Amino acid sequence: MSWFLAPRAGSELSTARVGLTVGKVMGPAHERNRIKRRMRDCLRKHTELLPAGFDLIFHPRRSVLTIEYAKLESEIVRILTQAQTQAQKEAEATRRAQDSTPAKSGRIFNTD
Repeated sequence: MSWFLAPRAGSELSTARVGLTVGKVMGPAHERNRIKRRMRDCLRKHTELLPAGFDLIFHPRRSVLTIEYAKLESEIVRILTQAQTQAQKEAEATRRAQDSTPAKSGRIFNTD
């Protein structure tokens, strides 16, 4: 299963959002809906692991239909912990970049 983490700008930085992309190549509508249902159920149990201020997009493979529920759940938990780690690194890098940016006072400072 592949996933993508996107930082979100705006006023709702304290919440996390999840997206599921299941294209028509995954099968008929009833199979695509089943994939999304299984994944939503797993995600519902682990909402505390979602990184706040980020959008997490999942792109599952067809194997989600046949994989055991416990394995699917452990895979999602693994991805969520990786996403949390990546979100913390990105937030820290953004914070460092903002701290090193000089104040915009309209003056040019010469350090010679």
